[in-house]
Amino acid sequence: MNDSTVTLPWLVVRQDDNGNRYRVGRYATRAEAERIADSLDGRGHERLYWVERISQSGTPSG
Repeated sequence: MNDSTVTLPWLVVRQDDNGNRYRVGRYATRAEAERIADSLDGRGHERLYWVERISQSGTPSG
C-alpha cells in the first residue's frame, strides 16, 4: 500500500474559546483519534476537542 491509498477517515477538530474551529489531524481508527483528542482536551485550556468521521466524499459526517 502506498501513501496515496491510505485511508484516514477520522478527524480530530479543535474549537477555541472564540468559536474558531481547526482540523488537528486525520487518523486511521476512531480509537486513535479519540486518544489524541482526550490527550489534548486534558491540558486545561478553554478549548474543545472532538472526533468526526469523514465521509467518502471527504466531508465530515454529522
